Amino acid sequence: MTTPPAATAPSMNHTVLTIEDQPDIRRLIRMTLEFKGFQVLEAGDGEQGLALARSRAPDLILLDVMMPGMDGLSVSKILAQDPALRQIPVVMISALGRADDVAQGLETGVRAYLVKPFSPWELLDLTHRLLNESKATS
Repeated sequence: MTTPPAATAPSMNHTVLTIEDQPDIRRLIRMTLEFKGFQVLEAGDGEQGLALARSRAPDLILLDVMMPGMDGLSVSKILAQDPALRQIPVVMISALGRADDVAQGLETGVRAYLVKPFSPWELLDLTHRLLNESKATS
């Protein structure tokens, strides 16, 4: 079995924004993605995340559902309605993994729903897949 060519593995030239209120989860995500060469931006709440998305235009957004203040569902709806941001793929991340929770998240326009706890490999696989899909459609 051979490894895929480097061109199929997005890295340092890709920026991922993590919007997550739990510092430990943000740290896990940052360490996982930075280890593979991604640039990682972090926001601790929905409002800060929207501001970073608008100012930095990341290639991918990882968005927690349950946060104080503006929750991830609200953030996702705002992202989907903003012409400058709606093309950015969004992954909703949540401990809520029931079918109706996932459906509610997907209805907001996110590309994928990742249930906590997740492995670093799941995160990397999903990140690579969505960035490659985004690259292919742009």
